[in-house]
Amino acid sequence: MTTRTILAFDFGTKSIGSAIGQEVTGTANPLKAFKAKDGIPNWDDIEKTIKEWQPDLIVVGLPTDLHGKDLESITPRAKKFANRLHGRFGLPVELQDERLSTTEARADLFSMGGYKALSKGNVDCQSAVVILESWFETQWG
Repeated sequence: MTTRTILAFDFGTKSIGSAIGQEVTGTANPLKAFKAKDGIPNWDDIEKTIKEWQPDLIVVGLPTDLHGKDLESITPRAKKFANRLHGRFGLPVELQDERLSTTEARADLFSMGGYKALSKGNVDCQSAVVILESWFETQWG
């Protein structure tokens, strides 16, 4: 069992959620949502988070349809975001299927705090938690 720290992102064109997790526990916690303009975040903010948490690996959610096929409008952009993370920060980046992560995130948040917990930033960060925890499950499966 390794003890790597993993940073995850839920890519979106207006907001990018983030979560941090430890491979040894297989659990993740929400961090913050980064505002994005047409899918482009403030890279300085991303860099601050990377410097603070010093992850060994980054996982980016890969949006697909229910059959696992690429979504024409968003899948290539998520891949581009992942490539830019790798290019800018030199860290290994893996993609993780994120089908239904937003639905699961909303259900998790609602059970914790009702409608008040369902703000856009909370949902995006909880989606990053779901993505990272599903990545952990695929590593151990």
